Amino acid sequence: MATRDRDLERLIPSQNPDININNIITNGGSNSSSESVSPVISSHHSSSKEAMSKVIRSWASKKFMSGCVILLPIAITFCITWWFISFVDGFFSPIYAHFGVNVFGLGFVTSISFIFLIGVFMSSWLGASVLGLGEWFIKKMPFVSYIYSASKQISAAISPDQSSNAFKEVAIIRHPRHGEYAFGFITSIVILRGSMGAEELCCVYVPTNHLYIGDIFLICSKDILRPNLSVREGIEIVISGGMSIPQILNTMDSHAVRSTGPGKFAVPPV
Repeated sequence: MATRDRDLERLIPSQNPDININNIITNGGSNSSSESVSPVISSHHSSSKEAMSKVIRSWASKKFMSGCVILLPIAITFCITWWFISFVDGFFSPIYAHFGVNVFGLGFVTSISFIFLIGVFMSSWLGASVLGLGEWFIKKMPFVSYIYSASKQISAAISPDQSSNAFKEVAIIRHPRHGEYAFGFITSIVILRGSMGAEELCCVYVPTNHLYIGDIFLICSKDILRPNLSVREGIEIVISGGMSIPQILNTMDSHAVRSTGPGKFAVPPV
């Protein structure tokens, strides 16, 4: 019998020293084996559940953030558009409400049509004359004249009818240190005359706070980089904080621009 027990101990090694081989023989090994294996199985199941819950939480958070990223610009665009339509609709909707017509959007359509007719009328000779007379009265007002002049210069910059007061071109200048560049707009050209001759300088407006606040620099025309961007594209880049700028910018030859660009002139001799 002792020889049989030793053989069984060699064939069946026990991981738990408290388990006796006699108990395995007499009790069939059912109770002791179940007590030793059940904690291992339970701990394995709990760790698997925790790992699965972490994977599910990570997946759900990523999908939720993806939904927020997609819906946030749509919601902002919808809110701003709805506010603009309601704001413009409020100009003429009280007139329609006075006559008993309550149709949402009718005032907005009327306002857009009114603005279009104003643009058509002001493009004519009679409209320009009326506008000039109105500007003459506004410029006589001490405080209102400054506000109107600044607002007109900004609106002229984005106007399709480029006038002498609008932004001429988009410019990139080296500022404030070597290796750093600033984004601006060429507003006019100045001829600087001195004892050594005449030099053509470009007046570059560099916005520091959107478009209505900025710095003015007089820079030599040869030192200005002219990217292949229109004025409207440049304004979009400034308003968006540089987020809409193209990844690749190609500069144009300054000599070719000066010879073919509108409103440019040669440097007169001294």
